[in-house]
Amino acid sequence: MITGWNMFGPRRGPWQDEFWQGWWGDNPPYHHDVFVHTHHLRPAPAMAGSTTFHCTDEPVETVLRRASEAADGKDVRIGGGAAVIQQYLRAQLIDEMHLVIAPLLIARGERLLDNLGEGVDGYRVAEMVSSPKVTHVVLVLVLVLVRR
Repeated sequence: MITGWNMFGPRRGPWQDEFWQGWWGDNPPYHHDVFVHTHHLRPAPAMAGSTTFHCTDEPVETVLRRASEAADGKDVRIGGGAAVIQQYLRAQLIDEMHLVIAPLLIARGERLLDNLGEGVDGYRVAEMVSSPKVTHVVLVLVLVLVRR
């Protein structure tokens, strides 16, 4: 999994200490390597359940390569937040997106699909399931070959 700093924890700015291990306590729900984009590097805390948080400021292509190697053939998920997902979309590194849309206001939030330029070109809706409480949309990247 790949996430941003805000998905790891509520702290802003440099680390004051390394006591904070993330939102989830001693046994996070991931049970695999998690790569956290941040400008505030720290040693990778290894947690119960085989979760290791790797804090990195490397380019998205490098982080995706590292996450793919750690996943050993399994899917790599990009868990957010919005700024991290936007970086991967702009680099056209996301081949499938599962968006969950719920009519619930929680503060202002961030607009996921803003400022992407051509980063969303080539996606099509592969699936949409809706209820009065939530809509699930799966978008897939369709590569279009241009003939000359």
